[in-house]
Amino acid sequence: MDYYNEELGLKVPEHVAIIMDGNGRWAKAHHVPRNMGHSAGSKVVEQICEDAYNIGIKYLTVYAFSTENWKRSAEEVGALMLLLRNYLKDCIKRANSNNMRVIVIGDKSGLSEDIVETINRLEDVTRDNTGLTFIIALNYGGRDEMVRAVKQICEGVQNGTIKASAIDEQMISDSLDTRGIPDPDLLIRTSGEQRLSNFLPWQLAYTEFYFPEVLWPDFNKEELIKAVEKYNARERRFGGRKEE
Repeated sequence: MDYYNEELGLKVPEHVAIIMDGNGRWAKAHHVPRNMGHSAGSKVVEQICEDAYNIGIKYLTVYAFSTENWKRSAEEVGALMLLLRNYLKDCIKRANSNNMRVIVIGDKSGLSEDIVETINRLEDVTRDNTGLTFIIALNYGGRDEMVRAVKQICEGVQNGTIKASAIDEQMISDSLDTRGIPDPDLLIRTSGEQRLSNFLPWQLAYTEFYFPEVLWPDFNKEELIKAVEKYNARERRFGGRKEE
């Protein structure tokens, strides 16, 4: 459900999802190593979490590392994992000071044991926080998520706890990593690229898309508000017809 922000004069979407694109191009434009682009991008995440909550967003999902990102060079993947380790550890303190709940979605079995332990601790210690719900998509792929969901449902059918005739959209939604989380109202992909890259394909069925040219390390509160303004200009009909 949208929240009306009187100060901004805008309806603020309940759930915003972001594909944080452009770290590498930002680094190239600033003549610095690619890893510095990722580092700059991670700092933007911290600020955007605060900005999102302050304007009334309740859920924020970011695409941190995809199942396809393992195809990058070993050097870049190693640097990303190091950055991730540090970010997750720092996030525990920040999340509690900001009353933020953190959820990590994706295939955790593909991550190092120490990262999984940190994720479990982060989710556990922030479970009862009542501010922004921050969802981090990590080793996440939308098709992989669906495959895991289908396998889970099939196991239920095989052991007799699920009837095949009972399978519906709600059961599938409840079998995904995002169970219990409302679908995104607005998707933002920075850097001007206009594709989903295997991000939340089930959940984005009726989401509004916005593709600003700004590179992720340059994204800020003003850009977030601009995205919300674009969202306000859309008429969401969810498959229905526009009233004449």
